[in-house]
Formats: sequence, structure tokens, C-alpha cells
Amino acid sequence: MREIKFRNMILKNANILVIDDDTDVLTAVKLLLKTEAREVVTETNPELIHSLLASTRFDIVLLDMNFKSSINTGNEGIFWLKRIKELDEHLSVIMITAYGDIDLAVRSLKEGATDFIVKPWHNEKLLEAIKGILRAKGKVISDIPVGDKTTIGKEMMGESEVLKDIFLKIEKVAPTDANIFILGENGTGKDLIAKAIHENSLRAAKPFVKVDVGALTETLFESELFGHKKGAFTGAGEDREGRFETANGGTLFLDEIGNISMHQQAKLLSVLQNRQVSRVGSNLAVNIDIRLICATNLPLAELADETRFRKDLIYRINTVEILVPPLRKRGGDIMILAKHFANVYAGKYLKPVPGFDAKAIDKLSQYHFPGNVRELQYTMERAIIMSEGETLSAGDLIFSPIENAVQEASETRDLNLGVVEKNTILKVIEKHSGNISKAAKELGLTRTALYRRLSKYEL
Repeated sequence: MREIKFRNMILKNANILVIDDDTDVLTAVKLLLKTEAREVVTETNPELIHSLLASTRFDIVLLDMNFKSSINTGNEGIFWLKRIKELDEHLSVIMITAYGDIDLAVRSLKEGATDFIVKPWHNEKLLEAIKGILRAKGKVISDIPVGDKTTIGKEMMGESEVLKDIFLKIEKVAPTDANIFILGENGTGKDLIAKAIHENSLRAAKPFVKVDVGALTETLFESELFGHKKGAFTGAGEDREGRFETANGGTLFLDEIGNISMHQQAKLLSVLQNRQVSRVGSNLAVNIDIRLICATNLPLAELADETRFRKDLIYRINTVEILVPPLRKRGGDIMILAKHFANVYAGKYLKPVPGFDAKAIDKLSQYHFPGNVRELQYTMERAIIMSEGETLSAGDLIFSPIENAVQEASETRDLNLGVVEKNTILKVIEKHSGNISKAAKELGLTRTALYRRLSKYEL
């Protein structure tokens, strides 16, 4: 069960302005906030914004994205957001949006909005968004002083700032239908984040379907994702629905998407554009309704190589990007997780919950964890099984030789490949007397991709 714990907060001396041409929305918000804030002002006409801001000092404005007004550009919310910012650049604005306006809502963040919520919203999420803004303004007080750590699932826990940023993103994007692209090294918890997004979405009651697409062969890719008809190929003894159909109404999580071939990318892009799948061996198109989450352990720089990954597919899957930090960049989270796993495995193996001596803490804190949280988990399980006393020492902590060997081999390979690539580029450019277009064509690269490599190797 996914859990996110925050401090219980109450509002103090907060003035909130709500602007929406739907009177039902205004009534609902006022009923929700009237016992929380000092004053809640509602208005249906955005053209009165100037006079309202001139007469009252507001802490937050809740602003609808669309109005039946004279502006009528299809993005009225952006227009009035800019107007508010011109009048008071420090005023926090939360945009109220419908599902069809998600792209506009994301754009509004770039234009200065603090947050956005999707109709119909969960009251708790709206309150938490408002309290988060007021907390930063010093407009809230704590009614229960607690120090709970923020957690997702059982392994994604911690107090580091980088992790708090991820939790904040999850809170914002989960209620939307925006496609999410999760990037991070192996073992960092990308699947936990995908599940947390699903469980906090309006699709939570529908299926969450995970597919490791990087492990699918060319022959299995279409059958697994799109399904097949009986007799479509050898071994197809019955009709079978694909993962897209299984996830219909819910969330489809495509893990390790960076490893699929260009041919597979083209097939996937077609389905995402048309929102329809056809089973192998059938001409019948089936409509699909899914929320897509993708993940990869490849850095964006590699995905930007057009010879490896289609740029149009990246745009399709990457409405919002979440970069998961490696464990070595999460500071004190290492000990939080180590103690958590120690408790888990002490219970599993019927041993007393151990403490950590100073050298054990130093060893954990200074290790680089190439296998990230997954490696820490296995390290703690091994330590609990093999330890004799009630306190873990540095000698009880044996890190994975496999992870270190893999990292060393990868670093050596990357270095060697870099030298080979640099020398090859130099030879081809010299061959064509510095003509970048001809050199790029022979290398199988676009001019842009070749220029990136020239910059990378300082050529």
C-alpha cells in the first residue's frame, strides 16, 4: 500500500480568491475552504480581477482555465494568469483545469502559475496544494508537531530534498492523464514511482499493467503488447488480448523503453497516436483508453541520438519527466533505508533488531552504491542473516562484487568506445575535407547529432 505522510497543517490568516464561471464550482470551493481560511472571495467574471486585487490583499488565487468571456481564445486562463502576474508578480496562482486542458495547464506553470488541479478534484489534494503554498509563505501553523518521514511503498522513503521534489511532482501529476517519463539508474525505484502515480490517480480502481518491453523480442513485441488472433502465427492456439487492452481504463507502465528497436518504436508510436490497437492477424481496430508511464535507465543524452530513438516518440511519451536520483546523491536517506531494511529482515529471520556501530555507519554513508536501493536491500538482508551480535559492524556489510564489477566494466567500455567514436569521426570528417553534411551521411547521423558529438569531444 502506497503511503505519503505529511505534517497536519491548518490555515492561518489566509485570504483566497476563486475565479470560475461555474457557480457550482465556486460554491463547492467556498464550502471546503470557509472553515480553513480567514476569507474566501468568489467571482464568476475574470474582468473584475483588477478591482478585486486592488481592494484586498490575497495570498492565493484559484483561477479557471476557460471562461465564457470576450477573450475567447481557448486559453483564457493563460491570459488572465499573465494579467494577475502583471498586477502582482508574487501572488501565487493555482489553475483549475479539465482533462482536455492538461497541455495548457502545463504551459501555465511555465507562465508563472504555482500549481494546477484537475476537475473533479479530491478535496484533500486541493487543501494540500493550498497548504503547501501557504506553508512557504509562512501562513500556516502546525497543529500536530510530527516528524514522519515521507515514503512511497516500502523502499522509496527518505528526507532528502531531491526525494521531496519527486514526491511533490507525484502529487501534481498523479490526478492528471499526462504521460510520464521516469528516468534513473537501475535499482532506484522507478517502478515504485509508477505505481504511486497510478494509485493516486483517478484510474486507481482500474488495472495497473507493467511490461518490460526491453526484454521482448521482435517476434513477441506486437503479440505481447497488441494481442493476437488464433492461428496468426505458429503457437498462437487461441485469441489473446495484449497488454494495451488489459490496461484499458487504467495505467500501462512500459519499463526499459530505451532498449526497444526502431521498428518497435514505430509500431508503438502508431498505437499512441491513433489510440487504437489491432491484434496480430486481425484488421479490426480496438479503441484503447490508457494512462501511459514509461521508464528507462538510459540518460536523455543517449535518447536524443536520433539513430537510436525516435524524437517524435520521445515527445509523445514525455509530457512530464521525473528524474530519479541515484542513492549516492540522497545523503541521509541511505541510513533511513538501511535501518528500514534491517527491521524488515530482522523480523523475517526472527532476529533482534540490530543497531549500527560508527564504522558501519561510515561505511554505508561513503559507499557509492552502483546497484542503488536494490543493492542496499540485499546488503542488509545478507548482514542480518550472517551477523552474530545485536550491533552491525563494518565487517558485517559486504557490498555486491557483481555490481562493482559491472560498473568497472561499463566505465572501461565507455572509455574505449568514446576513443573509437572520436577517432572515427575525425577520420570521416578529414575524408570529406570538413564537409559536415557528407560526414554525417556516411556516419549514419543527422547533422545535429554529429554536431553534438563534435561538442562532446571538443573537436
